[in-house]
Amino acid sequence: MALGPGKYDELCREIREKVGLGGGEIPQSGGVLLIVMGGEHGNGFSCQADMDTTLALPDLLERVARQIRETGPFIPNRSSKPR
Repeated sequence: MALGPGKYDELCREIREKVGLGGGEIPQSGGVLLIVMGGEHGNGFSCQADMDTTLALPDLLERVARQIRETGPFIPNRSSKPR
């Protein structure tokens, strides 16, 4: 994962502050991972998290991917309900 500012870092910082993870450079604990697909700056992601949270991201993302594969995506405002 690259270090330094990315194209969605400012938005990630705003979200981090809004969810109560502080306004400093790196949160004391916890963090925010923002994934953007088809945004105004194209696809990308920004991560602002402490080291423990950053190191836990691969396992978290693998669980999310497994859940999406097993249950399929839930698309709000559609006639189908999540499985």
